[in-house]
Parts: sequence; structure tokens; C-alpha cells
Amino acid sequence: MSLQQKIDRITDILRRDDGISGAMHYTEQTSWVLFLKFLDDYESEKRDEAELSGKAYQPVLDEAHRWSTWACPKNADGTKNLKADSGDDLIKYVNEELFPYLKSFANSIVTGGADPKSFAYKVGATFQYLDNKVASGHTLREVLDIVDTLNFQSSDEMFELSLVYEGLLQNMGDAGGYAGEFYTPRPVVRAMIKAIDPQPGQTIYDAAAGSCGFLVEAFDHLKSKKSELSTEQWNFIQRDTFFGFEKTSLAYVMGMMNMILHGIESPNLYRGNTLTQNIRDIQEKDRYDIILANPPFGGKEKDQIQQNFPIKANATELLFMQHFMKTLKSGGKAAIVVPEGVLFQTNSAFKQVKQELLENFNLHTILSLPAGVFLPYSGVKTNVLFFERSGGTSDIWYYECEPEQKLTKNKPITDEHLKEFVELCNSRETTDRSWTVSARNLAEDYDISAKNPSKQRDTEHLTPNDILKQVRNKEKFVSGLLDEIEDLLAGK
Repeated sequence: MSLQQKIDRITDILRRDDGISGAMHYTEQTSWVLFLKFLDDYESEKRDEAELSGKAYQPVLDEAHRWSTWACPKNADGTKNLKADSGDDLIKYVNEELFPYLKSFANSIVTGGADPKSFAYKVGATFQYLDNKVASGHTLREVLDIVDTLNFQSSDEMFELSLVYEGLLQNMGDAGGYAGEFYTPRPVVRAMIKAIDPQPGQTIYDAAAGSCGFLVEAFDHLKSKKSELSTEQWNFIQRDTFFGFEKTSLAYVMGMMNMILHGIESPNLYRGNTLTQNIRDIQEKDRYDIILANPPFGGKEKDQIQQNFPIKANATELLFMQHFMKTLKSGGKAAIVVPEGVLFQTNSAFKQVKQELLENFNLHTILSLPAGVFLPYSGVKTNVLFFERSGGTSDIWYYECEPEQKLTKNKPITDEHLKEFVELCNSRETTDRSWTVSARNLAEDYDISAKNPSKQRDTEHLTPNDILKQVRNKEKFVSGLLDEIEDLLAGK
């Protein structure tokens, strides 16, 4: 049975349980089981490494609460221990002993007694927002037995699991109507990261992290260079590179687990509303080299939140844009997904934010994405703004992504659709899909929306007389069709 088949089997089992209702529940419940098996394999690997180097290893979990003790204990010969708990005994243990124990790690977070970068801290941060929802101990026993067959010490299996888990997150987002919150299409994310090209030693930030797709893909991008990295650089990537905030508890839990299951040992993900921070208090030490994000748009924030920003606005996209501009380091790079309205709206707040962006940042590239990228969550047309904190904007290179077929839920955007953009973004070539506009031409109303000049030429080359001739010809054609219909109706 392949790993995908095992996860599909777990999903089918959980669907039958009285405590599970929908994709969000079975993904959440599958996640905590996978996480605890991963933790057991992780601890085993660290213990073996410590023994080889003659050092002692202090495990995160005590012996009574380790996977190998309660979930799937083995006999001395490695066979399954048939006395393992099931039914009501298993559910009672999980609900009354295991989860309270795991949540207790959160107490050290509150009191400041744990190293924020330690694995114990991450366990507490994750499980303080989780509960077991599986009602039947027999259902849970089936799930545990399947997960026990997974080997998280295998790099190949870990890679395959990371892909399968991405699929679970996407299904959860689609089914719950939270696709934009949990899942940004990975071809878009990868194109943004390839254009930015993060380097080892840089810090990477997402203030609206969701399931942490941007941070995970950025990690994979850096991991591809692992053979060239020193131990110090790799440790920095594992512990001091990735930072994020997420407002909702479920997305936070999914994001934390997504990063850890992809191989980031110490993600710096925090739960909280980014917009409650007064950006006037942000100093250079609080800033990041790389910002990658798809912040929520279409929402409204109350007056109290708006006070944290120099340009007051209730639109979340404008508040997040101000936050990103303020948290970008000198010389830093950002790629931000925004709705079309941010580009063309010219009322006071929109105009002021774009004026600051053009005057104080180098908005060098705008990627115009096709409608339907975020279906079924949203049909809003979006763009990606690429800017650097390196002086004002002189000109903007636009690229218009236009697939031959209309995007739908079943025909989503692909890497191939964005391949040309990635190839051209550094050379900034002019093609039928790409063009450059001087920032001086945008300074009157700050409408920075994509207006492809090649399309405008196509529609403007006809003279008025030619247009009138076309109209008359079409009228004659329609009139002829109507005559034929009348003749048919009259029986001629």
C-alpha cells in the first residue's frame, strides 16, 4: 500500500466516526496522529545520534507518553503487542491523560520557562489549540495501526508525506470554503520564490501564514542548495530563518505541523493578529530580508486596529501592505499577492499607500494573474507585487499571465502557465505579454493596474469608417437570419 493509499484509507476510516464532520476535522485529526508518530521517530533518531557522539539526549516526552509506549507498543521480538489499548480505554487515555500532558507544555510558554526555539516549545504551542475529536476508540486504533507503518526517518517517505499532506490541506480549504486562508496555489508560490530567489542566511517572513505554504516552499528552495551549505548555515535555516504570524487557531496548528512535517525543526510561527501591532514601533532589528505573503483581502478592520497605521483604512489588504512595507529590511525583497482593486482604486487611502510604495520602494515588477486562480474560494482577479527597499521606483515591468483555457477548480493554474514569467523576470524583456511603464506616468492618480499595450493596439487599429462598415455588415447578416426564420415560420 502506497503512502497516499494509507492516508486515503485513514480518511475513509475517520469519515465513519461520529465525532468527525467534514474535511477540516479529518485533516486536523490525521495531523495530530502523524505529528506524534513523527515526534517519536525524531526523538529516536536524535537519541541514536547522541549515542554515536557519546552525548546524552534529553527526550521531549517522558516514557509513559511516547508513541512506542501507548499508541503501538511492541513485544521484545518487535511484533505488535495485542494488549495495546483500544475502544473506550484508548479514548479515555487520549482525552484524560495524553492531551492534558501535551497541553502542559504550553504552561512553560506562558511562564517563559522554555526556549522558544526548542522542540518542547513547539509541541506546547501546537497542542494548546488541539483536541481529540475521534469518538470511537476502535476507529482511533485502526488509524494508529496504519500510521505506525510510516517511517519518518526515511527521507524519501518524508518527502512523499509532505506532498500528501499538502493535498490534505488543499482539500480541507476547498471543502470548508477556506482555500484562500489555508492554501495558496503552489505554482503561484513557487513562481514568486523563484523570482525572489532567497539565499541562505536571509530571514523569511509571512505575516498571514495560513498553512505556511510560502515558508515551506522557501525551505524547499533553500534545501535544494544543501550540498553547498555549511553546518552553521543549515542550522540557521532550521532555527532562525522562517518567521510567521497566523490569526486563527486551526490554521496556526496546520501551519506549524506543515512546516515540521516538511523538515523545519524549529519554525518561528506565532499565533496572533498581525494588525494589532503598531507599525510605528517597528525598528530595523524587527525587520526581515524576504517577505512572501498572500494576506486576507476583502475584510474590514475596526477603528482600534486602524490606529496602528499612519494611513487609516478598514480594508485589510491596505493595512497588510503598510505592515509589509514597514517590516522589510533595507535592501530586502518582497512578493505580495493583492486583489486587483489595490492596483486601480484611487481613493485617498489606496492612493496614499501606492504613493508611498512608488516613492520609497522599488516596485520593479507586477505579475498580473488570471481570474480563477483562487477558485472555488474566490473568483477575484489578483496580482503579485514585487518590490525592494532600495530607493524609489523608476519603472515597472508588467507580465500578464493568460492561459489559453479559462481556469476552473478542476483546471487550476500550473507551473507551466508561469514558466515564461520566471524566465523573463530578471531580463525584463518586452513581449506580447510583458511591457514596461515609467513610474512618472503613474504619479498623477497612482493607477498601477496592468494595461497591456499590445492588446490596446489590437483594438485601436481600425478607423471609425471601418468600424461602421463592420457594424453594418453584422446588421445585414442578422437581418438575413431573421428573414429566413420568418419564412420558415410562414411555411415557405
